Amino acid sequence: MIRFSGLELSRGGRTLLTGVDVIIERGERIGLLGRNGCGKTTLLSAIAGDLSPDRGSIDLPRLRIARLSQHPPAGSHSLLDHVLRADQRRETIVRELAVLEAASEGSGQDVQSHVQGRRIAQLHSDFDEIDGWTAPARAARLLDGLGFSAGDHGKPVDSLSGGWKMRLDLARVLMTPADLLLLDEPTNHLDLDAVFWLERWLLRFDGTVVVVSHDRDFVDAFATAVLNVEHQQLQRYAGGWSAFERQQAERQRLQRKLADSQAQRIAKLEQFVARFRAQATKAKQAQSRVKALERLERIVLVEDEAAATMRFDSPDQMPEQIASLVQVDCGYAGSPRPSQPDQDIRMGSEDPAEPTQAGGAITIVRRVHLDLRRGDRIGVLGRNGAGKSTLVRTLVGELDVLEGDRTHARALRIGYFAQRQVESLDPQATALEHLRRIAPTEREQVLREFLAGFGFRGEQAIVAVEPFSGGEKARLALALIAWTRPQLLVLDEPTNHLDSSARDALTAALADYEGALLLVSHDRGLLRATVDRFVIVADRRMSPFDGDLEDYRDWLATQNRSTDGVSASGPGSIQGLASASASASSGQPGQHPVTAAHPEGIAAGPVVLPPIADRREERRQAASARENLQRQRKPLQTRLNRLEAELGRLQNEIDALDMQMADAEFLKSGVRVVAAQRARADLTRQLEQTEEDWLILTTEIEALSAQ
Repeated sequence: MIRFSGLELSRGGRTLLTGVDVIIERGERIGLLGRNGCGKTTLLSAIAGDLSPDRGSIDLPRLRIARLSQHPPAGSHSLLDHVLRADQRRETIVRELAVLEAASEGSGQDVQSHVQGRRIAQLHSDFDEIDGWTAPARAARLLDGLGFSAGDHGKPVDSLSGGWKMRLDLARVLMTPADLLLLDEPTNHLDLDAVFWLERWLLRFDGTVVVVSHDRDFVDAFATAVLNVEHQQLQRYAGGWSAFERQQAERQRLQRKLADSQAQRIAKLEQFVARFRAQATKAKQAQSRVKALERLERIVLVEDEAAATMRFDSPDQMPEQIASLVQVDCGYAGSPRPSQPDQDIRMGSEDPAEPTQAGGAITIVRRVHLDLRRGDRIGVLGRNGAGKSTLVRTLVGELDVLEGDRTHARALRIGYFAQRQVESLDPQATALEHLRRIAPTEREQVLREFLAGFGFRGEQAIVAVEPFSGGEKARLALALIAWTRPQLLVLDEPTNHLDSSARDALTAALADYEGALLLVSHDRGLLRATVDRFVIVADRRMSPFDGDLEDYRDWLATQNRSTDGVSASGPGSIQGLASASASASSGQPGQHPVTAAHPEGIAAGPVVLPPIADRREERRQAASARENLQRQRKPLQTRLNRLEAELGRLQNEIDALDMQMADAEFLKSGVRVVAAQRARADLTRQLEQTEEDWLILTTEIEALSAQ
């Protein structure tokens, strides 16, 4: 159990969390939510013991803690070796056994050799206890699940690009024997198939998990509870993200109702004091109400933080035919392979879906036919390394076409977003300066108003980009794209580093965007809300995917099952195991104790689409059911609107009577006062009955919505 007691955390002189009292039970899977900069990463650091609280305490038992680093790994050792080193106890045993077994070779039967023999036996027992023999197989499964091919395992860490290094670090953390897992944005550098795999892994993990994430579907899949950072507090909610949003809305509704009720009570007390304070006969009662007002703990409604906004204005001209690829081979011309490979270049060679190389060119995806027209909204699916990024880079012209024809509409403006666009921002320039470089003749006020629409208000528009968070830089890159009013948006993982508010803003902006859209993303909510159809990149081909994201999950599961199986018959000594690992590190085939480890990976091979007919019928029935529910809900909603109008009318009449009875002159006419009191009592009864009818009707509508 982890207990926060009166916890206060600050960074750079700014208070992030204060007065936090929360308990995390053993085995819970916690989604830690909140906007960028609210203190989530700082809280993880405090839990891990990397920094001390400013006030209060964090009480936790002796736990083995594994935490995802924010710094990419480096070194010339192999990927597999990097993951294996995460189990420090195993590494210690391997090193000591290697020394003892080497020393015992050729030694006599003296006392020292007997002591060494007993120590070796004990170490072997310890090795069996920690399941050390299966560690290479487990490490290989982690690498496969996170998108590395079998041929990658022996490659050096320094051969990876930044995003793949972060995946490697995640594999190392998952390999670490731990009771508490702390993950900060683990899905940022993952594709959708790796996100699915990570969800399954977290559900099987038997320790406690705290994950910072802005991905709704991901949190819904694994979380048993949510901790949301709200106005420097941690508020706990049961369930995943969807349950959290429902509970938060209900809590805010009840808080508003209590605040309104309290405000009415305060107004009545203040009216009584104002009227009778000067009258001797009522002075005592007035004074008691003054004391009641002083003792009253006021309910203060904290204003919600301003929501992020984005917009993509309609293009001034929109051609019917936007762009096309006809029998295009996508890949890399010239030298064989870059030292920092693109995420689509796989490093192994046994996979039949591996890229081919001819004449110095590397072909990643072959014979692509893609026709983009006005209004098209396409999502690109595919396993890690299949060629999605290579495809979009070829479409926008960042990569040359190896074979085939690429055509664009005349004067086509393409808004292309990828991580390299974020990294290419000038760190010393301000957001305003970045936009002025695109629009040098535009008035500053116009530029400032546009930037404010993407969250860069006031001083934030005129400070250097260098200290910006990843999410702020991504918003600026999107703003620069939006200014050009593109007819085609090509977005490759645009939600990396964006918090939930910015993701919602991007989703709304893309839903309203009137141009064509091609989207690669692991954010299922964004895909569902913004694209109409999918294509899939697999087996070095791009083809239509006649299904939805659930169909794609089924397809991935089918591919996984087709390649399940591990052969982990390693040698019988630690020295032999070390030598096998060393041969794997050097890239020599056939000598690693794990000859086939793909139970969590995605198999290469032909694209086998899931059975779509049943899915289509299910979706048709679901759509029909939604229409029926809408027909049932419409008359209920009409009645609800009438009741709400009636509630407003009754409350207004009661308020008018209260104001009338607050008049000292009116109170002198006894008959009129009695009539007013009776009228108010009747109105109050009507109001209570109408509120009860409203509550019953609201419950019925919510039940229909739940269906």
